[in-house]
Amino acid sequence: MQATLSTLFKGVFVAALTLGLASTSTSAEEFPSKSISYIIPFGPGGESDISARHQQSHFKKLIGQDLVISYKPGGGGAVGWSQLNSMGKDGYTIMGINLPHIIIKPRQKDVGFKTDDIEGFYIFHYTPDAIVVTNDSPFKKLQDVIDFAKENPGKLTFSGSGKGTANHLAQITFDKLAGIKTTYVAFKGTGAAVQALLGNQVKGEWGYTSVGAKHAGKVRLLAVAMEERHPSFPDVPTFKELGYDIVSGAYRGIAVPKGTPDEEKKKLSDAIAKINADPEFRKTMESDGFALIDIPVDKYDDFIAEKTKGYVEAAKSAGVLK
Repeated sequence: MQATLSTLFKGVFVAALTLGLASTSTSAEEFPSKSISYIIPFGPGGESDISARHQQSHFKKLIGQDLVISYKPGGGGAVGWSQLNSMGKDGYTIMGINLPHIIIKPRQKDVGFKTDDIEGFYIFHYTPDAIVVTNDSPFKKLQDVIDFAKENPGKLTFSGSGKGTANHLAQITFDKLAGIKTTYVAFKGTGAAVQALLGNQVKGEWGYTSVGAKHAGKVRLLAVAMEERHPSFPDVPTFKELGYDIVSGAYRGIAVPKGTPDEEKKKLSDAIAKINADPEFRKTMESDGFALIDIPVDKYDDFIAEKTKGYVEAAKSAGVLK
C-alpha cells in the first residue's frame, strides 16, 4: 500500500512539474499575452501620435492584443526618454522614439539621458524632408531655387521646425552640397512653419512629405529626401535624382526600458515588422505622407551609428553643437 501511495505521489509530482514547465513555456511563447502600454513622449495630435494610432488597430488585428496609448510630453521628448529606463522591463511597456531628437538633444545639454541609454527595437518609418512651396510660387523646380539663391545669397527664406530638427539639418546639408546660402527661419513645430509659408512670410519651407499630403491643393513639393520617389508623389523627384545625396527626415521608432529580455524585444520587433508589411497599413501611412522603412532590433545599433555621423556634422555646421 505504501509503495502504491509513493508511486501515486511521485506520479502526481511529475505531472504537476510537467504541467508547470509546460505552462511556463506556453506563457513565454504567447508573449504578448496582455495589453501593452505604448507611451508617446509628446502631446496628442502630432505625427508620433498619428503613427501610433494607425499601429494600434493593426496590432490588435495582427497580434491579438491592445496597444494602450498614453502621453508623457515635455522637453521635446526628453521628459519621457529620461524616465524610460525606470519603467517595467517585462516587454509590456514601450515608448516612441524620434530621430534626430535622441541623437542631438543629449549632445546639446544634460537632458537626463544619453543616446546609448535608449534601447530601440525598431525604426518603422520616417517623414522625408522636402522643399515645399505654394502653388503660385515662381519656383517650379529645384533648380529655380538654386539659381535664385546663388544670385541672392541669404535672401531666400525657408520656414521650418526648430533649430537642430531634421528640417534644419537638411537645410544645412543642402546648402553645403548646392553651394548656396539660404536663411532658415525656425518655428515651433511643423504646423507653424506651414502657416508661415501659406501666409507668404517666407519663400519656401523645409518641411516633410506629410505637409504635401495634408495641404494638397495649396502647396507643391520640389524635391524629396528619399532613395526613391514617394508613392503619393510620383512626379516629385528625389534630391538624389537631381545630384544631391540627401536621404533624411524625422525618423520614428520604438524602444523598451533597458533590461527588457532579448526574447521579448525580438517578439516586439517581429510584431512591428508584421504591421509594416500589412498592405492596408502601408496604404494608410503612405497616403499620410509617411515613408515606411524596416530597421529591426538586430540592425538598430548600426542604423543609429550611421545616422549619428551625418546629424552631428550638420548640427555642428549649423552651430547647434560645438
